Amino acid sequence: MKNKNLTLPIIIVSVAVPLAVAFLILVPSVKVNFGFNTSVLPLFHATLNATVAILLLASLWFIRHGQRQAHKVANLVAVALSAIFLVSYVIYHASNPSTLYGDLNKDGHLDAAEKAAAGSLRYVYYFVLTSHIVLSGIIIPFVLFTLQRAFQERFDKHRKLARITWPLWFYVAVTGVIVYLMVSKYY
Repeated sequence: MKNKNLTLPIIIVSVAVPLAVAFLILVPSVKVNFGFNTSVLPLFHATLNATVAILLLASLWFIRHGQRQAHKVANLVAVALSAIFLVSYVIYHASNPSTLYGDLNKDGHLDAAEKAAAGSLRYVYYFVLTSHIVLSGIIIPFVLFTLQRAFQERFDKHRKLARITWPLWFYVAVTGVIVYLMVSKYY
């Protein structure tokens, strides 16, 4: 792994994952029955995001205190949980319609009364959601290239890229939880 260049696979994954997720969300007529109740997955996703956020905080603490092995383990577990999240997220969106913030009657449409009931918090929700979605696509190559540089023992480049990757990844993890908390009553 030390001398292996994974740039092309990282680029392919970094493009394919956001495109697949966008397809599942933007083409609502394509829904799959996986044979089990997928309605619990948003809570699972929020739990994964919260755990990743905690692992990222731990990772930062570990590296600042010279505990490289613990830093490495925390980051590898965070990457593994993020991969599980991605698979589960695709399963959820492949089998369920998107949930609209404010959709009290769960009919997939917001009428004037529902919009009024949601109020201006709707705009806060959509800002947080949009920034979360955009950055979750952007963070994929950052995480993978940061990880690759660590495995290649190019720690100067790893450290430089991690200074960008860590806050973005942490933001995505935390806003994933916030989005869930804000929209959960509409599932």
